Amino acid sequence: MKLKIEDVDDLCTGAAFLGAGGGGDPYIGGLMIKQELAAGRTIEIVNPDELDDEELIIPTAMMGAPTVLLEKIPSGEEPIRALQVVERELGRKAGATMPTEVGGINSTIPLFVGARLGIPVVDADGQGRAFPELQMETFAIEGVAGCPLGISDEKGDTALVMTDDNYRMEWIARGITIRFGGTAYFANYPMSGAEVKRTAVKHTLTLARRIGDIIRNSRHRKKDPFDELCQFLATTSYAFAKVVFDGKITDVDRRTSDGFTLGSVTIDNPDGRCTIEFQNENLIARADGEVLAIVPDIISILDAETAVPITNETLRYGQRVKVMAVRVPPIMRSDAALRQFGPQAFGLSENYVALT
Repeated sequence: MKLKIEDVDDLCTGAAFLGAGGGGDPYIGGLMIKQELAAGRTIEIVNPDELDDEELIIPTAMMGAPTVLLEKIPSGEEPIRALQVVERELGRKAGATMPTEVGGINSTIPLFVGARLGIPVVDADGQGRAFPELQMETFAIEGVAGCPLGISDEKGDTALVMTDDNYRMEWIARGITIRFGGTAYFANYPMSGAEVKRTAVKHTLTLARRIGDIIRNSRHRKKDPFDELCQFLATTSYAFAKVVFDGKITDVDRRTSDGFTLGSVTIDNPDGRCTIEFQNENLIARADGEVLAIVPDIISILDAETAVPITNETLRYGQRVKVMAVRVPPIMRSDAALRQFGPQAFGLSENYVALT
């Protein structure tokens, strides 16, 4: 499909929903995409199952603390420079780019890169949501090497990371990101079309657009957006979603440390209290000692009236919200996946229990 300018807001809203509170506010990326489309450039989103097996795909994305992104707006050249670092190392041009994660601004970065370079964007990603660290990818679980990794900042500085350990790739790139001022833009996990088909969570960009469409239009159809979202997600590979809590935000504890946005949010209603912990993304929701939902399942905080997602850097005291949880696809719930981005990967003591 060719992305139309009228589709951008819906895609950004859906990306914020799938981002589980993190991934960076997609509003900024949406503006960048609209500018490219208004200038006459095109963005082609391609079905991963139709890729040539030998095609070189290089994902592009942003990393760092979403709170910093609010003050350090990208020009758009940063991820392009990062991709070119990887191309030079491989001695090949990318035939397409794609998201590393579907959540937040990282849904939009590859769309901008695709528009500016005239290459298609694959309708798939490596997380099916957003996660804070680079090794937390279905690509890595299925054996794709993360390096070479190219990374760039707004000043034009670039670096090449080469290691055969995806955890060290994250550690090194995180250190560079901190030195770059808390955010950076990167390209990594270069792979073939055949590897994309085998390792990616598929059709997530079009999924985000459809979620955004439901949120925008349900009120006009006199439908409850939360009910519509649950009904729609039941027809996808995510299979199940529900509202797990609603109330008013009474406390936000948020800090930026080591290249992440860390903290918790407290939501109260007359019947109880829900506390959600986050590391960029929401990790666990507890109410009165009970686990309501836990990573890797998606925990998204939505405006109680409009169902518009609220990213963690924009949470405020007094907002009236509903917490929706979504069960992730089976590829993200395997034993190998849970070792990579399950509760213990974030230092949580609770075991993963799929949302029911």
